[in-house]
Amino acid sequence: MKKIIQIARLELSLLFYSPIAWLLLIAMFVQLSMAAMPVLPSLAGIPGLSFLTSTLFTKPGQGVLAGILKTIYLYIPLITMGIISRETSSGSIKLLYSSPVKLSQVIYGKFAAMLIYNLMIIGLLVLFVLLGALYIPHFDYPHILVALLAIFLLMSAYAAIGIFVSSLTTYQAVAAISTFVMLAVMNYIGTIGQDLDFIRDLTHSLSMPSRTERMLEGLLNTRDVIYYVLITGMFLTFTITKLALERQSKTVTQQAFRYIAILLLCLTIAYLSSRQPMIAYYDATATKTNTITKSSQKILKDMGEDPVEVTAYINGLDDSYTRVAPAERIANIARWEPYLRFKPNINLKWVYYYDSVPGITPFLIEQKMSFKKYVNMASNIMGIDILDFMNPQEIKKQIDLRGESARLVMQLKYKGKTTFLRTFPSPDAEFWPGEAEIAAALKRLTVTVPKVVFATDGYQRSMDKLGDRDYKVLFNNKYSRSSLINQGFDVDSVSLEHGEIPKGISALVIADPRVEYTAAAKAKLQKYIAEGGNLMIAGEPGKQNVINPLLDSLGVQMLKGTILQRSRDYSYDLVTPNFAAGAVAMDQSLQAFYQYAGVVSMPGVAALDYVKNKSFDVHPLLMSNAQTSWIKKGKFVLDSAALTFEPMNGDQQGSFPTALMLTRKVNHKEQRIVVSSDADFFSNAELNRNNLQAYNTTLILSVFRWFSYGEFPVEVSRPASRDNSLTMTKTNAETIQILYYFVIPGALFLIGLILLIRRKRK
Repeated sequence: MKKIIQIARLELSLLFYSPIAWLLLIAMFVQLSMAAMPVLPSLAGIPGLSFLTSTLFTKPGQGVLAGILKTIYLYIPLITMGIISRETSSGSIKLLYSSPVKLSQVIYGKFAAMLIYNLMIIGLLVLFVLLGALYIPHFDYPHILVALLAIFLLMSAYAAIGIFVSSLTTYQAVAAISTFVMLAVMNYIGTIGQDLDFIRDLTHSLSMPSRTERMLEGLLNTRDVIYYVLITGMFLTFTITKLALERQSKTVTQQAFRYIAILLLCLTIAYLSSRQPMIAYYDATATKTNTITKSSQKILKDMGEDPVEVTAYINGLDDSYTRVAPAERIANIARWEPYLRFKPNINLKWVYYYDSVPGITPFLIEQKMSFKKYVNMASNIMGIDILDFMNPQEIKKQIDLRGESARLVMQLKYKGKTTFLRTFPSPDAEFWPGEAEIAAALKRLTVTVPKVVFATDGYQRSMDKLGDRDYKVLFNNKYSRSSLINQGFDVDSVSLEHGEIPKGISALVIADPRVEYTAAAKAKLQKYIAEGGNLMIAGEPGKQNVINPLLDSLGVQMLKGTILQRSRDYSYDLVTPNFAAGAVAMDQSLQAFYQYAGVVSMPGVAALDYVKNKSFDVHPLLMSNAQTSWIKKGKFVLDSAALTFEPMNGDQQGSFPTALMLTRKVNHKEQRIVVSSDADFFSNAELNRNNLQAYNTTLILSVFRWFSYGEFPVEVSRPASRDNSLTMTKTNAETIQILYYFVIPGALFLIGLILLIRRKRK
């Protein structure tokens, strides 16, 4: 060890008595300053920020540490180019051969010098990290420490490669250029051959920056750490072997065998360490953003040791094909890694087929083109070999995909049970299912699936139509992320007049009946309520005579009149009631919306009244604003002059409940009922409203989570980030810019200049 330290000290003295090492440090610091300094002042004082640690330092394309990954490979070759080639060209290598120092000690000493230089680069990065630590409250230190470790491991691997290349030539310029080329290949090789199975896995395993990017996000794992250690060790061993073989008389075959043996040993260790059960993880982020939530973890744990099969069915003629083409296989596997971390026996499969897509028939008729000809034309345009795909007849024998619109869909299979996991087309910006949808699909395979049944009597609105006043977006739209069928529920409909309410359902929904129920239908409803069934009833102003008979047994009534709300921008009948304390009692995740006065949009709503001494416990979910809302009695015209409060006509000012929750114990179970005096707040139009910040979707999903006793939708919310503000002032920013643009680079330049002058004088 003493000799290694001595060699490292000598190598460092040679390194820093040359201008290259200093110039590279200065150039790197200036590059970092140019990237970071304009961003920091621009964020000072801006409200509503989040995850500032990640945004400023590790976010791809923006963070300071993420940016250095793209250029770090340009610096290392200029440092390593002379480490061995200088010895070879000057002849001093012969002295090393004849000295009592082992070749391994020489190489380890030179590599130790490079590690120290790499630590100096890390020191420059730390100067920028200090800015975050000083001016970002609740700075995420563990995340940044893991990111710095990742960069250090990458630079160390680059240094080992540079040392090996330097041993191959006597010319420093050739060594530098060769190292540039080799590191460039290692940077971009991960993009080569991604549409070919064997080539894809090989090139991805050789891609170095992609592994650093994972750790840069705050997820430390043994697979990637071992990979960098192996790459570093392999190239150092190659260097020692190269120098040792120069002193030995070995055939080319014998020499090749040594290199191959080293390579195979490293590949074997890398393969074993990359097997999912062998990987250990540490999520360094404060909110564990790289780890699935406890709810998802519990679902996977409850599945036990039985495997889950996930089969993606990809239609080559649909535009979703590009998302999961063979070239995207690595990214698609990575999307499942958070789940594989907790359940390694999730088996991923991909099935490619071609079939007609919606809207193609009119096109074929217009163009007078056969489907076969269209398939050939489309495959040529997309550059795919359609012969490798299953044809429509073959795919129909394997699975029934009717109703999925020939889009990319995944089928999950577990213990003989199956369910679909869907992707979401535009205007959904995410496309891929998120944790909520994946967790719901997995959980459906392990529990009795809750069913929501929609009553069809009284000419109610439909759960199968996309009209503004209907409910398909909420209940039955396969391409809406928040639709109940994508959040774990089954949905169905029933006529109370002609059918029977199914047993064991999660909830019965009665929404805006237009005519009174018959005695027979009302009797079935009352029996369902008496037996403890969960229920949602939503009415509309002007239909109190239809709704109130259904509410009599609950002790609830819709009051006459319509609630109006004064507004500068919106129609007076668009009421925005606030979340009440009852909403928090129903679902704790609504606490923030209650605390910060979140609203729900209700276009056309009446006031509710209830009797407190009935058998139900009743709590308001939503309350109108007492200062701006009142009950308007009688008829009124919205497009006339501004409506006014008229107490002489019976108008009532105040805060009124517009939605109620009712509970009681029946048959050892809590019966749950929701009554709303507006049937529009969960309609297709309101769930897609974009001219008002309302939380209709949040509320309605909480209602159905309540109905299913917390089973679905799966709760996957995370704590909010705490690093949400930047305390830097304009004066601070100007001082820091002077320091980082001029003072620190100038200090580095002066230190290097002084050392070089002193060296020259000696």
